[in-house]
Amino acid sequence: MAFSIKPNIKILPYVVMALFSSLIIFDSALEGETKGQEVIIETIEAMETKSVNIQSKDIHIVQEGENLDVIFEKYAVPKNSRYKIYRKDSKGSIKNIQPGNRLEFTFNGKDLQTIDIVKSPFLTYQINIFPEIAIEKIEKLPEQITLLKSGIIQSSFYLAGLKEAIPESVIMDLAYIFGWDIDFIFDIREGDKFMLLYETPFIDGIKVENGSILFAEFYNQNKKYTAIRYEGKSKKWAYFDENGDSLEKAFLRAPLNFAYVSSHFNPNRRHPILNKIRAHNGVDYAAKRGTPIMATGEGVIESIGWKGGYGRSIVIRHGGDITTLYAHMNKYNPALSKGSKVKQGQTIGYVGDSGLATAPHLHYEFRIGDKRTDPLKVALPSASPLRKSELKDFQRIQSSYKILSNKLLLKDPNEEFFQ
Repeated sequence: MAFSIKPNIKILPYVVMALFSSLIIFDSALEGETKGQEVIIETIEAMETKSVNIQSKDIHIVQEGENLDVIFEKYAVPKNSRYKIYRKDSKGSIKNIQPGNRLEFTFNGKDLQTIDIVKSPFLTYQINIFPEIAIEKIEKLPEQITLLKSGIIQSSFYLAGLKEAIPESVIMDLAYIFGWDIDFIFDIREGDKFMLLYETPFIDGIKVENGSILFAEFYNQNKKYTAIRYEGKSKKWAYFDENGDSLEKAFLRAPLNFAYVSSHFNPNRRHPILNKIRAHNGVDYAAKRGTPIMATGEGVIESIGWKGGYGRSIVIRHGGDITTLYAHMNKYNPALSKGSKVKQGQTIGYVGDSGLATAPHLHYEFRIGDKRTDPLKVALPSASPLRKSELKDFQRIQSSYKILSNKLLLKDPNEEFFQ
């Protein structure tokens, strides 16, 4: 039996639309696949043909004994470039490198682009290699940050300074500045107070030097001492009192910064080891073993070595027939010997207990000719005051420091103690 199927006219449009849609979808898929393949091929070709140069930098810190030519050889600076650099450096500013200087070599791929020779935070020489050798001197001016600090002494000046967050270097500088008039070991009392204005240089937000004191007041046993910074005759800065008289004297009051007097000048003292009356012709400063000992004045070393009951000792001859003696040392500054010149404040040795000593301390004597004198009481001659022609400018600077200090003091937590 045969069957015949007759198309249904009503559904025919739907069938045609379905077939047409299928063709479109198939064609789109095929086109998408083709396009995807083309993108991949183009990407691969680009990666294969494009060359990328990466910038890099090598840093070298100059060591003792190194010279510029050896360093340039290490970092493959072309000989032709070296020759041109040396020719342009007619004054030797670049070639004269020092240990600690920093060299920065910048490369583009394998090609050297620039060499920076950093001499200090303030000074850099930049050498451009391309398109031709060129040397540029770059100088940076520091930003000076000025601060005011104050403190009340309870036990020691050093601890009071640390409590007020004063940098250790500034604490030591203040003790040195007033050290000609104040013995910071013997003279300090509870309730003494101080105020100082100091500035610190910064470059790019980084401290580049320790702070420098501009103006300071120290109240010791109800007596006020003032220090104003002004241009010195033989050095960058010197310090003067309110009248323009130099604070600097021929001798420091004490050869140690921070310790305490354990035995005074006494011609009738009983010796603690020998147990008999023996004149104590100096001052004993108790301090930890290894504490640095300073020369109290400029002079020449007359003797250095073992000296009987004094143990390891140094005698320094100064002007005016004055000598100072430093005894019971643990060790000497190895750079010193008989005949060496020393400066005031220079470290000459370290506290110990050599010779007839019961504990680590420094025995210090001050002699004028053959006469031993009490170092704590002897009158010390001062350096020259400012010239009359300098006083007007000095007074102007002093006034500006005082105005700024009074302004900053209003925000200081110790303000009430300075009213």
